[in-house]
Amino acid sequence: MKLLFEILFREPSKIFRYKNYFKFLVYVLLYSGKTRYSKTTLNLFGRKIVVPDTLSFVWQFHEIFVEEYYKFETKNPKPVILDCGANIGLSAVYFKLLYPNAIIYSFEPDDKIFECLSYNIKSFEFSNVNLIKKAVWINNDGVNFFSEGADSSSIFSEKADKKVESISLKDLLKGIDSNIDFFKMDIEGAEVEVIKDCDNYLNKIQNIFIEYHSFVNSEQQLDVLLNILTKNGFRYFIKPEADRRMPYINRINKNFTDVDLQLNIFAYK
Repeated sequence: MKLLFEILFREPSKIFRYKNYFKFLVYVLLYSGKTRYSKTTLNLFGRKIVVPDTLSFVWQFHEIFVEEYYKFETKNPKPVILDCGANIGLSAVYFKLLYPNAIIYSFEPDDKIFECLSYNIKSFEFSNVNLIKKAVWINNDGVNFFSEGADSSSIFSEKADKKVESISLKDLLKGIDSNIDFFKMDIEGAEVEVIKDCDNYLNKIQNIFIEYHSFVNSEQQLDVLLNILTKNGFRYFIKPEADRRMPYINRINKNFTDVDLQLNIFAYK
């Protein structure tokens, strides 16, 4: 309830201006106070879905269906979409509601999250959503992985102790003959290494969304990422994902103590 009042106080006019904002407020009221990391079945646009953590779901719903971070335009009646870091499938649901004939490849390496992803896509009875239980990486050799239990699992965590299957994004791009209309990359810290590896194969992509992470005590490589995008003909817009007040003083976000910079990068041609 406290979170609901905080949101209404900060942005009351959004209830009239943003599609799905009222649904978001209902989800906040129903689920924001639940115990973290408890598997829950709930209703999304008239379909039952399973979520591993209701608070994570609430904020994903806000980002995807209220703020509509992934909305894009294309003349392709069957847009090809790569969803790297598919999580529980909310992005795939959004893409299929936006473009019902889209062909989607969804990658998610976490066993428990993948179970939710599979259930949710089946619940919506979508066709042409291809689910791949692998981590997007620079090779096919497998990679150590840490499962956080919701939306922050990573191969870059110091707790990464379980090896999962991986797939080389470069090899994947080389094997796709068509243009890629939208490429979403939310892979919790692996994004710079993967983009560097794919530098010469980004020309067939029209739109890229990247969630960039800078880990404490590691070199910041935002410049590397942006230079590669510019080199490949992209313009970009950047929006903070985890903002913080007085950054000279608060050099680390109190909610994400291993990350000192988290950005959403919207790149397009």
